[in-house]
Amino acid sequence: MVSVDNNDIVILGFKDGHDGAVALIIGDHLEFSVEAEKDNGLRYSSVTPDALLKILHMVNKPLDIVAQSGWRKGPSTESATIGAGYSGLEKIIYQKRSIFGHDITYFSSSHERSHLLCGYGLSPFPQGQPCYALLWEGHFGAFYRIDENVNITKLGSALENPGDRFAFLYALADPTFNLGAGQIRLSDAGKLMALAAYGEKDDIDEDARHIIATLLDKNMDFRTFHKRQFHNNIYYNIGFDDPRLASLAHHLSNAIFNLFRDFAQQLVFDKAPLLIVGGCGLNCDWNSKWKETQLFSDVFIPPCTNDSGSAIGTAIDALLHTKGLAKITWSPYAGELSQTDTDNTGTFISEPYDMRHVAQLLHEGCILGWVQGRYEMGPRALGNRSILAAPWPRKNLDRLNKIKKREDFRPIAPICLEECMDEYFYPSNPSPFMLEFRKVISAKIPAVTHVDNSARPQSVNKSQNLRMHQLLTAYRDVSGVGVLCNTSLNFNGRGFINRLSDLHRFASEHDLDGFVFEDSLFLNSDRHDENIK
Repeated sequence: MVSVDNNDIVILGFKDGHDGAVALIIGDHLEFSVEAEKDNGLRYSSVTPDALLKILHMVNKPLDIVAQSGWRKGPSTESATIGAGYSGLEKIIYQKRSIFGHDITYFSSSHERSHLLCGYGLSPFPQGQPCYALLWEGHFGAFYRIDENVNITKLGSALENPGDRFAFLYALADPTFNLGAGQIRLSDAGKLMALAAYGEKDDIDEDARHIIATLLDKNMDFRTFHKRQFHNNIYYNIGFDDPRLASLAHHLSNAIFNLFRDFAQQLVFDKAPLLIVGGCGLNCDWNSKWKETQLFSDVFIPPCTNDSGSAIGTAIDALLHTKGLAKITWSPYAGELSQTDTDNTGTFISEPYDMRHVAQLLHEGCILGWVQGRYEMGPRALGNRSILAAPWPRKNLDRLNKIKKREDFRPIAPICLEECMDEYFYPSNPSPFMLEFRKVISAKIPAVTHVDNSARPQSVNKSQNLRMHQLLTAYRDVSGVGVLCNTSLNFNGRGFINRLSDLHRFASEHDLDGFVFEDSLFLNSDRHDENIK
């Protein structure tokens, strides 16, 4: 329940469509961002009645503004609009409406603006600092300039539908994929990113070059494109075990990035920082490459760079429109608090949490669920809704992918003490949101080292996440290593687990050795008996 000062403006932001979310800003602070898929909801879900009812319970002061991120009623960006619509920088709806018999202000701006204001409003750069912005996702692939007055100018579109074009290759190779023209699965881009690391850097064959040329054709309307158009190509339904596909994925990834980099070089006229927003901002390889270009003084990617941040962005846009303020204070742990909704944990026996004991269990090979505080905003587990394991031996990677029911070519991320980053990764500067690739420089962490000797680490310091920092410190004391395996705690196809009942069921069905839920450690009976002995 949120209590507020009467002088603070209260803005509730909504995001329609996939990755639905609702965010509350009071004054200049993000109070929460509740995502429809979280609490074991369906991945990529729109806002559900269940999510809406939870949100209505979390606010105890009348709203001043309801802010709705623009969207569309059909699959095309040209479909009938919801609110201010999908694209456009100028249209703002600001009017009085009645909700539950009370007058409030309704605000709406475009989905395009929601991404840009999310990145700008969460960034560490002060208001008035001009920024470049790259918005690339399923539809947009464009660069912008945000000036000292927070006016947004579109500098140009490099390539529409970059994220979907990238994901298309995974669908092309998958014999089970049978969606229509211009359709992709939202999960495929991340899988292709993992597969690309297996690719050879040498030249590719003519069929591969044809696919890349076609997918990067700016004049090709991707929404009319179907995989059947490649039915005579060797990569059509080739499957994921053929090394030629990994090499094609690697070359396509580089080709898309190079196209955008070359486009940016023509636009950049000073060393202003870059904001990266949109679903392609989850591509750690591309994020690292943007930093390596040194075109910009700094690069910022918010943890909710995909559509899950649009509710926040539109609420910030409403704050800008009414108060002239476009910066807020925030924490990545802005979701709901965990819920103890059962006292029945079956064969799992409870004892008080002791970080040294948990560190020892991890060192001995246990794989444990981990729930603390409020869940993370965005799709990455940042140490509050995690499955944890030792980074050694290598087989822990296979065990974790089996638990997660994921393809065996996908990597597991490391979570690392910030002060130890230079022992394991290069470059070693902080990476708090797990959004960049780093080179692994230690042989001590094979379970989080990808096939190309990379990893996407999350760094943790005391102020960021004290309890995770304490556990990592205890684990380092036991093992000599300040790194753990960290993957998201969720059923396949679902969002983060938030309830004790769901965590108990997950641990039982996926053969976890135990789990930590707030201040309690739950061990399965066999492991508990071993510890007593």
